[in-house]
Amino acid sequence: MRPPNRNLPVDTPPERAAQVFRSGAAAVAHLQALYAEATGFLRAHFAETLTGPHPAHRYRAFYPELRITTSSFAKIDSRLSFGHVTEPGTYTATVTRPDLFEDYLTQQIDLLLDNHGVEVEIRPSTTPIPVHFALPGDEALTIPQEGVLGYTLRDVFDVPDLTTTNDDIVNGKRTLNEDGTGPLAPFTAQRVDYSLARLAHYTATAPEHFQNHVLFTNYQFYVDEFATYALEQLGDADSGYTAFVMPGDAVLTRPGDRVPALERMPQMPAYHLKRPDHSGITLVNIGVGPSNAKTATDHIAVLRPHAWLMVGHCAGLRNSQNLGDFVLAHAYLREDNVLDDDLPVWVPIPALAEIQIALERAVAEVTKLDGYDLKQIMRTGTVATIDNRNWELRDQSGPVQRLSQSRAIALDMESATIAANGYRFRVPYGTLLCVSDKPLHGELKLPGMATEFYRTQVRRHLAIGVRALESLRDMPLERLHSRKLRSFEETAFL
Repeated sequence: MRPPNRNLPVDTPPERAAQVFRSGAAAVAHLQALYAEATGFLRAHFAETLTGPHPAHRYRAFYPELRITTSSFAKIDSRLSFGHVTEPGTYTATVTRPDLFEDYLTQQIDLLLDNHGVEVEIRPSTTPIPVHFALPGDEALTIPQEGVLGYTLRDVFDVPDLTTTNDDIVNGKRTLNEDGTGPLAPFTAQRVDYSLARLAHYTATAPEHFQNHVLFTNYQFYVDEFATYALEQLGDADSGYTAFVMPGDAVLTRPGDRVPALERMPQMPAYHLKRPDHSGITLVNIGVGPSNAKTATDHIAVLRPHAWLMVGHCAGLRNSQNLGDFVLAHAYLREDNVLDDDLPVWVPIPALAEIQIALERAVAEVTKLDGYDLKQIMRTGTVATIDNRNWELRDQSGPVQRLSQSRAIALDMESATIAANGYRFRVPYGTLLCVSDKPLHGELKLPGMATEFYRTQVRRHLAIGVRALESLRDMPLERLHSRKLRSFEETAFL
């Protein structure tokens, strides 16, 4: 890889002195101004290089940074899992897309101001903005393929640097920044920008459309039911939902709107039933397998959702289960092998009471069963997640013994991955599966059986997931974001 041309003089936006604020809204407004100036500078000069002479300068602009300094141990409400730093010091975070994260940033900054009684300082950071991340939203500008430009892009602009784009903060491997300050947020600006770009690629919807409550599924049937439900809600003036966004950023606002068809579906299409405050519901069809489950949650995590749930199909492992029964995961057996380097398998993934209660109540509400009667159609226990779809074809002695020793009641290829990444990223998680086959007991997922099962069960299962998220939406954030998800040294921001 050829290093950038260091001989070109560097042109940057005007220097901006640090400013201090005692209001989250005012601080975020200044973050937006600095970010707009920096990205506007990069876009303008990139546009010039497309038609003008060979660049005579290197152009560089920087992410804005927010910083707080506290000199005392503040007395914090011990029930809060976020909104404060653990000890005196200086803490910083680089910020991208303050327009997209306006509500989140305002809330988190106000909590710091209230809990520590200090000012927040806003200024440009020393972290360059890659030109690729300054262009989204500007349809007139795109990065052409290598060799099309009359110059080497990295000689003139900063480009994404994967050596500094990582999960060290959220994985607990980085407790101090290079300048000695502590991290204030779980992700750096470069890491967020990387995921925002990946989200648009994998889901074919812009990050702006994602809602704070997310459903993951592994079958298209749930998507069809969700689209039907979404259009019904748009016809109800009291629902609070204002739009339904489909892959390709097609926005539907009325029940009679035509549902467009894409020529080519993305790898993990996303569908968004929106409310004005992002408190709606996003459904992502991640398909089958732990790799997709990890990819989707890796990137959605930077949006800091308030909860995500897995609703999909599974293999029932107990003879007492029937096709169509529900499984509420209280524990997970992780044999997905995609998160082992980030979260060792010896780390327990606890059930979160708030999520479990919401799911169980939703099952009772939709099925009209309660208490002991609910055991007719639902079991709670361990869900095993594996990385081999045809595990049944292996020698059964090993897998079956492990499943039995773990007391597993169901098996799939996504749930433990989604739960483990929720734990890793401090996003409340839960799993409610539906038994679609019982391979250990001779009931395989055959075409005729599957069609009948899908027809009768998917709508009810989806309704339960939606109802659970709607109930969680009404819960205060300080209750929903459990202290179980926080480690010894945590960032102040969720």
